Amino acid sequence: MEKKIITPPSLPTPRGYNHAIVVSGGKLLFLAGQDAGDSEGNIVAPGDLVGQFEQVLRNFKAVMDEAGGSMQDIVKLNVFVKSRDDYVANLKPIGKIFRTYFGDHYPAMALFEVSAFFRDGNLVELEGMAVIE
Repeated sequence: MEKKIITPPSLPTPRGYNHAIVVSGGKLLFLAGQDAGDSEGNIVAPGDLVGQFEQVLRNFKAVMDEAGGSMQDIVKLNVFVKSRDDYVANLKPIGKIFRTYFGDHYPAMALFEVSAFFRDGNLVELEGMAVIE
């Protein structure tokens, strides 16, 4: 499977994401929205965006492992947050956690601020797509 990062010279150099990734070969895996729920369905780290972000990535890793892939196979992420300001204020610790799970791999990404989530107390949810061999 080949992945090629697309960075048009007419766009700003991406930092912490990529504009696009072209993939050839592999199987397409659609990742449903994952929140900060633990194995019992309880939202972890109430009121703590960084703690919840880490749980979301832990949940994504569990899905990727079960599907036979890795976090580096994720090519697209949509990040939904309750507060964009809280997300921006915590970029450094969020980035550190992100790199723990993704290394130097950055999917194509988008960030959305939403008014509410399905479950009360949730501050962040991610959904995405992966291509696995």
